[in-house]
Amino acid sequence: MRARLDEMVNHSLHHGRAVPAFTCYDFTTATALVEAAEEMKHSIALLVAPRTASRPDGLRLISALRGLADEASVPVSIQLDHAKDLQVIHAAVRAGADAVLADGSTLDFETNIALVHAASDLVGPDVVLEAELGGLPGDEDKAFINQASGITDPGQVEEFVRRSGAHLLAVSVGNVHGHYKGRPEIRWDVMGLIAQQSQVPLVLHGASGIPRQDIARASSFNVGKINVNTELRTEILSTIVSSAGDHQMDGENLAGLLTDWSGAAKLFGSRMLAILTSDTDTSRETGGFRQSPVASILPN
Repeated sequence: MRARLDEMVNHSLHHGRAVPAFTCYDFTTATALVEAAEEMKHSIALLVAPRTASRPDGLRLISALRGLADEASVPVSIQLDHAKDLQVIHAAVRAGADAVLADGSTLDFETNIALVHAASDLVGPDVVLEAELGGLPGDEDKAFINQASGITDPGQVEEFVRRSGAHLLAVSVGNVHGHYKGRPEIRWDVMGLIAQQSQVPLVLHGASGIPRQDIARASSFNVGKINVNTELRTEILSTIVSSAGDHQMDGENLAGLLTDWSGAAKLFGSRMLAILTSDTDTSRETGGFRQSPVASILPN
């Protein structure tokens, strides 16, 4: 079902959990993740990378995800992730995205705020805006080993949230995109200080590789959305590599390979959802959401 991402996040935080957000490069993965969410009765977000959204086939994927989300029995948001290009943001929202991360984390403080304002003016009030303060090392689409660097300054958080008008705030507290160099050392002390200063829910990017007990307790620091990409890609690609040969020998059985692909994505999604819903009540996850009028957000 269609719902606003910020309302999904606040609803989940009220029940002591976070919304998982999974990057999707294809419809097979997205369908499997939604099926996992429906079985667990938990809301999810499907993320689309800006490289994907910058291509015509990527915009068609967003439109397909929009239909998938609308027909789901649980709240599903479609978010354009880590976007800096206003043209890509505009095109993605027209295609069906209902949320955008306007990512100015590599910019200076004032220019970051200006980017969020520009995105807000472009997409209007019906699109949920996430902003990022404090950049994460690494590539969102390729998993290399990265050393954590740069920590969000808690002293800037209140002003940034107030002036940017962002609905959600992604922060840097020792998290990275890709693989961690050594054991992840998440600065929960800093996260606690940030939570005290932020008027909006927080977002943890780079969750792949973070210990499961830390993922499970993130909501206690007002983290309402947790982004996962690398581990999901690893699971899918490992399955494809291990089974492609057998399916090729079985009469070029592409349908069989896609079944394995879907199964790997669904299993991963189910495991992540189980971590987030442990000791919480999911019985009311589908209730209390205002329908988001995304279909007519922007003119043709």
